[in-house]
Amino acid sequence: MSGPQIALLGAVAGFTIFLGLPIGRLRRPAPRLRAALNATAIGILLFLLWDVLTAAWEPTDTALHDHHWGTAATNGAVLSAGLALGLLGLVRYDRWIARRSAPAPPLSHGPGAAAATELTFRTRSRAATLALMIAVGIGLHNLAEGLAIGNSAAKGDISLAVLLIIGFGLHNATEGFGIVAPLAAEGERPSWGSLAVLGLIGGGPTFVGTLIGQQVVDDVVSIAFLGLAAGSILYVVIELLAVARRAAMKELTTAMILAGLLLGFATDAVITAAGV
Repeated sequence: MSGPQIALLGAVAGFTIFLGLPIGRLRRPAPRLRAALNATAIGILLFLLWDVLTAAWEPTDTALHDHHWGTAATNGAVLSAGLALGLLGLVRYDRWIARRSAPAPPLSHGPGAAAATELTFRTRSRAATLALMIAVGIGLHNLAEGLAIGNSAAKGDISLAVLLIIGFGLHNATEGFGIVAPLAAEGERPSWGSLAVLGLIGGGPTFVGTLIGQQVVDDVVSIAFLGLAAGSILYVVIELLAVARRAAMKELTTAMILAGLLLGFATDAVITAAGV
């Protein structure tokens, strides 16, 4: 199989993320459906967090077993730095967004003051910001997946590369749902253009990673992106848990988080069969 063919299949694996995005167009979902969507997204993201951290730690674990202490220390440091940057970077980004979204102080106490305040208010919603953060986190994760596809092809293991493409394609179909869940949970209906942008952010990096992975075979690069992805996903899980608590539907939330976790494991079956 040629390099362009592998790249094309990598693109297909990434863009299956668009299959789950249309659910964000639901009109005014009922409160229980909103809570269920939010909780299912938490379950899927928890699975992704486990999956990402497992893959990121594997090279360090191997180095420790082989008594390659320098390699283990380097890999561990890169993972720690990526995790911290992904998590704390989003905290800083969130605060920056909050400051920009705050209404500006009125220019005067006259009749036009309220109108001036309304005009300076930023309209980006919390749900839209969360959806963007999820897309970024999943995009970093998918970049690492693309690197794995490209690396396998570069090493001549085409059968593994194809299995990874199939497995990641199945996985990404559920990730699209995870991206738009905050919007559906809040009853916000994004435009098709917005969904397209979110899909490109989340799924496009699989194709980019496949191209890079065919040229660069480097564990440290992969660990760095996996660490960034894990930090981003962890931050979003924390935020979605806060949304779930406000919904005050503990039994439904718990059941749907479990369902999301099981869905993640089910779609990971092909990847596990490939020995990854």
